[in-house]
Amino acid sequence: MIKDFFIVGIGSFFGGGMRFLISKWIQDLSFLSFPFGTLVVNVLGCLLIGFFSGLSYTGNLMSPSTKLILTTGFCGGFTTFSTFMNESSSLLKDENYLYFVLYLFGSLAVGLVAVLVGQQLSKVI
Repeated sequence: MIKDFFIVGIGSFFGGGMRFLISKWIQDLSFLSFPFGTLVVNVLGCLLIGFFSGLSYTGNLMSPSTKLILTTGFCGGFTTFSTFMNESSSLLKDENYLYFVLYLFGSLAVGLVAVLVGQQLSKVI
């Protein structure tokens, strides 16, 4: 358990660092206020976690520790959006359509409401 904790932590460190660098670099190239940096990072994270997950689905092409550092660690630190999409994809793959719809729309709706409530709470303080 403690070994896995450090594996995920190391991957998260590098993923979060890469998120910052890539997002800032992309955003600095843009003259618009649209969050292109975040969009690029989220899509790239989805591509990466899909690739890493695909490798683990098609035989034992990576060890459990490698999968942990790359998916939960790196991709999780790079963007939790990639994890969200990967989990949604797994629900579809398992043909669990009800949970897929609840997870997808529940996460988006409740997540947005939580951000708005958090912003309002910050005005009270």
